Amino acid sequence: MTKPRIPETDQGIQGEITVAQYDEMLRTLRDRGWIETKSIINNGIKSGHALEIGYGPGYLGLEWLKFTQSTTLTGLDISPDMQKMARKNAETYGVNGRAQYQLGNCDNLPFEDNTFDAVFTNGSLHEWEHPCDAFDEIWRVLKPGGRFFISDMRRDMNFIMQWFLWLGTKPSAIRPGLKTSIGAAYTPQELTTMVKTTKLRGAKISANLIGLEITGSK
Repeated sequence: MTKPRIPETDQGIQGEITVAQYDEMLRTLRDRGWIETKSIINNGIKSGHALEIGYGPGYLGLEWLKFTQSTTLTGLDISPDMQKMARKNAETYGVNGRAQYQLGNCDNLPFEDNTFDAVFTNGSLHEWEHPCDAFDEIWRVLKPGGRFFISDMRRDMNFIMQWFLWLGTKPSAIRPGLKTSIGAAYTPQELTTMVKTTKLRGAKISANLIGLEITGSK
């Protein structure tokens, strides 16, 4: 039986030590080819100006810029410490002119209607305080024809997959955060019910052994 969802945080990841640990973890996943860049591109998000929600250390968006041409990225995150880390990593990638990182809340995106060609995010959905409001906001800031990609872990993944993720999470100091993130994630059924009440109601919702994806276009 799937355990009830326990919200994790609505303040993002804060604190220099925790942010540094999270950066190390995401860098390891990047180096292993385990972040969602290919999935984003395979879903047709490969041109124009994209918004990344919950950019964290920035690797997902930076890899997207690396593997696409003439693209630009605006990132939105709630954590000032993550903003500093993402800007530092953007310098390392040499894409400062193509990426900018802002602070803000996904429930009330600080952008005009029809601003972006695409919106993507990975691993932040379980932290959103009001996900249905955020879904409507994503729709609002997308241009007509713009695409969206939202992915996260699933709370009902089986024990073997959780164990696999636990062992693969480095540094080990961040493993307790993995457990609370899984506990705050949604099941496919919960997500389907939520999305149906929003402007993303026509989206495709898919699941694998570890995670969930919401994809579609405006």
